Amino acid sequence: MKVTNEKIEDSQAFLSIEMEPAEVEESLEESYHRLVKKTDVPGFRRGKAPRAILERYLGKESLLEDALNSLLPKACRKAIEEQKLEAIVSPSIEIAQTDPVIFKAIVPLRPTVKLGDYHHIQVTPEPVEVSEDDVSAIIDRLRHQYATWEPVERPVGFNDLVVLDIESNVEDKPFINRKGAQYQVLQNYSFPVPRFGEQLLGMKRDEEKEFQLQFPPDYPKGELAGKEAWFKVRVSEIKQERPPELNDEFAKEVAPDIESLGSLRERIYSNLQVRAEEKARLDFEERVVQAAADVTQLEFPPVLVEMEIDRLFSQRLQRWQAAGGGLEEYLRSINKTEKEIREELRPLATKRTTWSLVLEEIAEAEKIEVSDSEIDAEIESMVKDTDEAKKDELKGLLNTPQSRESIKQKLRTRKTIQHLVEIAKGSNMGSLSNPSP
Repeated sequence: MKVTNEKIEDSQAFLSIEMEPAEVEESLEESYHRLVKKTDVPGFRRGKAPRAILERYLGKESLLEDALNSLLPKACRKAIEEQKLEAIVSPSIEIAQTDPVIFKAIVPLRPTVKLGDYHHIQVTPEPVEVSEDDVSAIIDRLRHQYATWEPVERPVGFNDLVVLDIESNVEDKPFINRKGAQYQVLQNYSFPVPRFGEQLLGMKRDEEKEFQLQFPPDYPKGELAGKEAWFKVRVSEIKQERPPELNDEFAKEVAPDIESLGSLRERIYSNLQVRAEEKARLDFEERVVQAAADVTQLEFPPVLVEMEIDRLFSQRLQRWQAAGGGLEEYLRSINKTEKEIREELRPLATKRTTWSLVLEEIAEAEKIEVSDSEIDAEIESMVKDTDEAKKDELKGLLNTPQSRESIKQKLRTRKTIQHLVEIAKGSNMGSLSNPSP
């Protein structure tokens, strides 16, 4: 075996490996003995066909492919050892030619992280502001939530709730066919087809109407995109929203433990303040981590980003599968290909990979550790709201070595971020108390 280290770039070693004919022949012989035992060759008992006969039956290329599938990973591992490389994940292998056998291997190496002066990062916290308009917007939303719908004798208008009998088809195939369907007529609402609601405007109770609408070319359900739908509708009832009066009774309906509208506004203000502070805290932490990343020199193999994209994509898919859908249905629902989604996820995956490597290096530099007692406390926090019958089972799962290590890494990252936050806040205090002349 001849190994050439062609270059090292982007934390990747690019190897060219040429196999000796004897090595390939040995692997071919091993493949022959492996395949002959599970291949039925006409005229021979299983396991008894000579190699030349098996090659003619399966094809010489098939035997070579099987041999190389076994040989190349072993040869690659040996080449990595010879070159004294430290691969962090399995290398990618590509066959360049088969006579002689030469293959290329891209070996992902350990990232290089050179921390900058993160001890003097400066990030200014954003002020947390909750206005009376924010409170009023929540109150208005609650009024809609607790509104009643009363029948009216007038033509359909925007925001009305209409009861419809619907017949429809797309290219003579049934589409939506329902009696007594409830539909709120909203502006710029694209369900079931853009401009459907507008067709109902002005209709009176018991009136019928037929119309045709075209699905847009970018309609999420690809099988309907660009096609024309025929509808026949009959309005059987028109209802108008009646929001409750803004008074103490409304406040009590929203929250029985509240006595007045003023108290409701105070509670909403307090809840908004808590949420705004939490959002500001998370935003500040992200900007602090980014500030540390900005002063860090970093190089890592692209495969780490691909692995993070895999993880993010799997999370999306799992949420969809929890609702009973599969990959094809998910892609159809958003009218995108898997490749398009992966590219959309790339910036986020790159950022997360960068931050993870920077935080890990800072944790090492600052000797940030997590004790067993801290892991135990975190597990207790994770199970505290679990049903008592299942609490012990969940604790058992969380106490496995793998889970404890995962929790340890999460806590270590959290402590590292908090350490950076304290640095950033200290830097801000310093800059405020010692202004430049």
